[in-house]
Order: sequence, then structure tokens, then C-alpha cells
Amino acid sequence: MTEVKSEPGTPRAEAAASFPWPIHEAVLDNGLRVVVSPDPTTPIAAVNLWYDVGSRHEPAGKHGFAHLFEHLMFEGSAHVAKGEHFEWVTAAGGAAINATTNPDRTNYFQVMPSAQLELALWLEADRMGSLALTQETLDNQREVVKNERRQRYDNPPYGRWVEYAFELTFPEGHPYHHTTIGSMEELQAAALEDFQDFNAVYYSPNNAVLTVAGDVDPAEVVRLAEKYFGGIRPHGAIPPAPDGALPSLKIGETRRRVEPDESVPRPMTFFMFRAPDSRDESFAAVEVLAAVLGRGRGSRLYRKLITEKNLAQREEAYTSTWGLAYGASVFIGLFSPRDGVEAADVESEFLAVLDALADGSAPVSEAELGRAKAILTSDWLRAVGELGGRADMLGQYATLEGDPKVVQDYLARLEAVTAEDVQRVASLILPADNRVVIEYVKPAPQDAAEEDAA
Repeated sequence: MTEVKSEPGTPRAEAAASFPWPIHEAVLDNGLRVVVSPDPTTPIAAVNLWYDVGSRHEPAGKHGFAHLFEHLMFEGSAHVAKGEHFEWVTAAGGAAINATTNPDRTNYFQVMPSAQLELALWLEADRMGSLALTQETLDNQREVVKNERRQRYDNPPYGRWVEYAFELTFPEGHPYHHTTIGSMEELQAAALEDFQDFNAVYYSPNNAVLTVAGDVDPAEVVRLAEKYFGGIRPHGAIPPAPDGALPSLKIGETRRRVEPDESVPRPMTFFMFRAPDSRDESFAAVEVLAAVLGRGRGSRLYRKLITEKNLAQREEAYTSTWGLAYGASVFIGLFSPRDGVEAADVESEFLAVLDALADGSAPVSEAELGRAKAILTSDWLRAVGELGGRADMLGQYATLEGDPKVVQDYLARLEAVTAEDVQRVASLILPADNRVVIEYVKPAPQDAAEEDAA
């Protein structure tokens, strides 16, 4: 076992203010990385396990595998029956038990009384090393995912906009071209052996990061990790994900008009712009740009479209970012016009706000810059101040950046962003040649449609 310990008292210069907790690292002989951040102020421990597998890792014909495993991992293992993971954790006083999948990773987490840390590690190790992957559990969870697709994508108004957006933003064959829900046809056609192979490759200790934050002793966490995970054999070679590099950040200008549907309560327009990925040094400026343009009532879009011109629905004229980590990320925006207002008129004003920042005719003021930084700083401090969020951040940086201590740099990178940096990324990502527009149209009233036809 290789162990690398931080030296409390000698973190990066900004860490004392932004991340005052020590970070200890160890690597087991089977490749499992262990990250521990002790905090004795509360008698709980957040346990977070990140696997370096998401929808971008899925080969052709196997779209949806990563997300399906998020479900399968709760279907039991050698010593834990189906559904008992939840029961064991809650019976021990634990909470916040869940898992998530995105294009870049899958993570599993729970928060326990610190005296029950060993139970959480045993549960996670048991399903890593001996998942009960049978035809019965596979068939059951395939049906669960089909129902989830119906509930999240197929039936709700605007439910498929994310699918349309990724299909148009990233070319066929790109690892971000498809969403995490995947293809129901491909999931149904795959054999049990295909899922067993996927499990053997990606759910290996040498493809995972175990993070524990809270009232724990780092040496004891490493000892318990060795006890429960140390006997799990690593996979020989984890295949790299398909290359996400793009010849150009520019998408071109693409528009999709979704056919009128009675389920759409009102018109809605979505925008997607390719942006530098979340590991790029300019991504903090992209986050500031999103806050300046469309975060809250002080943002430019809210002031223009809602306060001044009363064109858009409240809280539905904003911009945001999706922090994809490889090749390119995504800057998004949306609006919904008020009743009686044409979507085209709102879109014209919406894009005028973006264009004025991108072309430099309305540069970012110091007040706007300070407001955006304050919002993002508050978000970050709120997340890192909660043990579950802290463990998750450490897992994120360890998995995607290769170093959990990069967490200590975030506020310094954010504070270093200048108005010129925001202008530069705006001119890069916001022009019309880097824009996908998805327009949902509400059907015309029946009497008006009949009158038009006559």
C-alpha cells in the first residue's frame, strides 16, 4: 500500500480560508484511491465512492449501461440482499443514501454516524466485489429504467429537450452525443454477459476513489479500506473513454422546432452553446459569465426581459453551465414568453443581451463582476460546508482532475477572474456560429386554427 499524507498547516495559500480541513491520501495495492478529510466538529462521516465511468465511456450499442448500473448496485451482493443496503444504513442512523450518473462518472454515497463508518465501508466493498448481477435483477432494473425514461423524458412537457440538445451540440459518435438514460432498445437487446463484462471492467478498485469526510481518523479509514476493499482484485487495464476532442468549439447555427403538442403548457425556447470544459483554466470565467447574464433578479436577462420589458415569465429567463470535463462543456439558456407575447420577440431581446456582452458593446461592470463572484462563492461555501458535499467535491477532483487538493484552488481561481476574462469567453462561446436553439411551440387555440384554415 502506498500512502501519501498531506501536511496540515502547509496547504495552498488560499486553503486556510476556502478549505481549512486537512486532506489525506492513500492508494491500496489493488489501485483503490482513498481520500480522507477529518473534521471532528460533528460526530458523522460522509462516505462517497466515485467510479470513473459515465455515459461517455459507453461503446456503440451499449448506451445506457452506466446509468443502469446505478440501479443494479442496489440489487444486492454476496452478503446483502436486494434493498438491504438502504435498510442497513437507515437502521444504523445513516441518511442521504443515493447514487447519480452523469456523462463523466457514477457516484454512490451515504452519511453515517461516525461510529458506523465500518458498516458503510463493508457495504460498499461487498457490492464492488460481489454484485448480485443475475438475469432476474437485470430484467427488473431494465423495466425500472424504462419507466424512469417515461417519467423524465417521454411524458413531461419539454422532457426530451436535453436529448435533442446533446444530439445537436455534439456530433454522431462523440461521447457526449447521447444522454445518460441511453437507448431502451440497446439496453433490451444486451445480454447478461454484456453487463457482467461492463461490471468487471469499470467497477474495479483501480477505477474508483473512496472519499470519507467527517469525524474520522485517517489511519483508521485506510486500515478499514484495506480490510474490506483490499482483497478485491483489480481489472488489468481500464479501456480509455472515446476521445472527446473536437476540431472546433463552434457548432454552427442549428435550430430545432418541436412540433406543437397539447402537453406543452406554454412556449419555451432552449439554447445550447459549446464552452471550454470544466477542467479548462477559463471555466471559472464561464461560470461568472452565466451568473452575470442569467442568475437571479440582478442579472442582465432578468432586468431586461422581466423587469424592464415584461416579456418573459418570472424565473424563466436565465443562463447556466453544465460542467462536462472532457473536450467541451455546455453553456445553456432558456426563456418562456409571457402570455400574449411572441416567442420570436423575446428571443430577439434575449440574444441582444448576449450579443451586447459578446461583442463588447456592453462590457461587464465591476458591480456585476462582484455580484457574480459573491453568488458563486456562496454556492461553493454552502456545498463544501456540508459533509456530504465536501466528500463529493473531493471525489470529483480526485477522479476528474487526478488530485483532490485542487479543491483548495477554486475560490482563488474564481477571485482571479477579471471583466476582460468574462468578455473573452463571451466572445468565444456566444456568437451565432456556436448556437443550438430548440423551440417548443404551444398549439394554437382550436377556433383560431379553424379560422386560419378557412
